[in-house]
Amino acid sequence: MRCCTPFEAVGTVFTSFLITGCILVGHGFAAEERPAEEKPRIEVVFCLDTTGSMSGLIAGAKEKIWSIASTMAMAKPAPDIQIGLVGYRDRGDDYVTKITPLTHDLDKVYADLLEYQADGGGDTPESVNQALHEAVHKIEWSKDRKVYRAIFLVGDCPPHMDYQDDVKYPEICNQANEKRISINTVQCGNHAATIPIWQEIARKAEGQYFQVEQSGSSLAITTPFDGDIVRVNAKLDASRIYYGAADVKKEQLLRKDVAEALGKKASEAASARRAVFNLSESGALNFYGANELLNDLEKGNVKLADIPADQLPAQMQNMDAAQREAFVTEKIAQRKELREQLKVLAQQRKDYIDKHLAKMAAEGAPDESFSKKFSDAFRDKAAGAGMSAPSVPAH
Repeated sequence: MRCCTPFEAVGTVFTSFLITGCILVGHGFAAEERPAEEKPRIEVVFCLDTTGSMSGLIAGAKEKIWSIASTMAMAKPAPDIQIGLVGYRDRGDDYVTKITPLTHDLDKVYADLLEYQADGGGDTPESVNQALHEAVHKIEWSKDRKVYRAIFLVGDCPPHMDYQDDVKYPEICNQANEKRISINTVQCGNHAATIPIWQEIARKAEGQYFQVEQSGSSLAITTPFDGDIVRVNAKLDASRIYYGAADVKKEQLLRKDVAEALGKKASEAASARRAVFNLSESGALNFYGANELLNDLEKGNVKLADIPADQLPAQMQNMDAAQREAFVTEKIAQRKELREQLKVLAQQRKDYIDKHLAKMAAEGAPDESFSKKFSDAFRDKAAGAGMSAPSVPAH
């Protein structure tokens, strides 16, 4: 019999911003992503129990991942953010672990998260040791001492300690310390056997232990402005056009296709949260990707006249120089108008949420959500990575 009170609100974390440029290679352009050196950097991996008892967690994560990203994006200065996932179950299930590497492409993270379904896990212990070991060793963490590096282990049941070929969690915690990765543990429900182990992991790996109950789900707030935000953002998503070598354009267009598919799978509220995140400075890379023509022209990363015709977007290749200039000028103006509309709607959404939270506070309802506790853990360590973190999470 599995032990858990599923929590439905997995809240608030982060995002990333890299300056996207292009470099001239041979006869064409190639994508290059390079972080701005002055920006603080964040690397976070969520190690998620995806067995059958965790359906509330998985549902909450799908709703709140963009709030998590936005919370990190509110740090000052705006950080460069990467997120990864390690989903885990147990031996004998359909899989033991599934890994999404650290990436700035949060649409990819979200797409992978949407594929998770809570299932499996016949006995109570799970393959926590293997999941933690892979989070520490199979993820490509940076080596810069100033980077905020953290694992959030989220689950309801303790690890199998009877698997003889496992590296056990005390040793993994020591290895995480050597890599300067903190491990925070988030217990779903109140299974007694999990509590001391989750607390020990957090203590040994310089993280924090949290226990989250189902009450946190009330902070998955929907607003009357979500629908309008989603409709305007769909036009903004469609405004992206890419240039460069054929393989570069193909890769970026695939990213665009993924984003459009997400709009069909995600709830309206989750899509609105994504749109708000993409408006932030840290969310820019997730929106633009690499070699987005209008963005690169605006930032002065490239001159239109320097791009060979076959490197241009397909719709521009048969235009003359004047037509190309007129085309991009019109598209840039349209994008600016859409962004302004989104900013107004995003502020209206924020005002609505602020009033909701103020009412909760006046009624004496404590914020015990994962969003709030994640925000507290992030703020506790953010200064070491050169950031001041917000005191209130995004929603």
